[in-house]
Amino acid sequence: MTEDPGSVAATTTDYSDYYDQYVQDAPCNNNNTKAFSKVFLPTLYSIVFIIGLIGNFLVMWVLIRYRQKSNITDVCLFNLALSDLLFLVSLPFWAHSAMDEWIFGKFMCHTITGIFMLGLYGSIFFMVLMTVDRYVVIVHAHSSFSKNRSIKKGFVLALLVWILSLFASLPNIIFAKEKKSSKTSCGYDFPEDSAWMSFTYLKMNFLSLIFPLIIMGFCYSRIIPTLLGIQSQKRHKVIRLILAVVAVYFLCWTPYNVVMFLTFLQSKGHLLSCEWHINLSLAMQWVETIALSHCCLNPIIYAFAGQKFRRAVL
Repeated sequence: MTEDPGSVAATTTDYSDYYDQYVQDAPCNNNNTKAFSKVFLPTLYSIVFIIGLIGNFLVMWVLIRYRQKSNITDVCLFNLALSDLLFLVSLPFWAHSAMDEWIFGKFMCHTITGIFMLGLYGSIFFMVLMTVDRYVVIVHAHSSFSKNRSIKKGFVLALLVWILSLFASLPNIIFAKEKKSSKTSCGYDFPEDSAWMSFTYLKMNFLSLIFPLIIMGFCYSRIIPTLLGIQSQKRHKVIRLILAVVAVYFLCWTPYNVVMFLTFLQSKGHLLSCEWHINLSLAMQWVETIALSHCCLNPIIYAFAGQKFRRAVL
């Protein structure tokens, strides 16, 4: 069974197969949407690539330069920037594929898919780890872990996160395949009558939306009341920053997950009208770009918003 392009991490395919499906024995072609994707996707991917590259390289450079003063938060921030860079490296390949076709071969299809997914999951998991670290420092300020946040512990936690990200990415890497139809594309090819396609859809929904929502919701529901009980002029700035972190993440990722879940329902035989195919294919382009833009916003949210980091950049 070949997965539709508008599925998990839809950037890893082109959209041509998606537009040319037959719905209720009638062809469902939308050349306007296809032409729109050839211009829209490469342009937006290029903008995200340039902005994200500059911002995340700057974060890593500052953290390396001031590594003598590093702690677990800095280690997480460094690896978050590294995850976003991995994520960004794949975008020129998907941009070319959207504009023309996949010309990079089978090996690069597996490799770029792996880099994309590893960076995607790494970014999510390191953001969650930073939330948990912030929770421990603020809510359990007198615990032994809070007082002993050494670089060594930070590296161990970072290694565990990268291993977890790799395991989460494995199904996407294994089932990535160079496909030849009207034009060559890089997509997914799942075994017939297997649960792998459903698992991959639902795994992405859970790990990129539900899991962060549960962890971040719990942590920040404890952090904010604790900060409100502290008599400090800085507490309002910290609370605003926390709310910005949560709002930006879920504003970027919720639309993508909603559209992806609707595409999952479509793969199960629902929403099969031609209108649904066209609308979902167009919606996926927009929400996917919004989700990708989160890697550009991470440096602003986690780094540049802090006075200490701004001084270091200057």
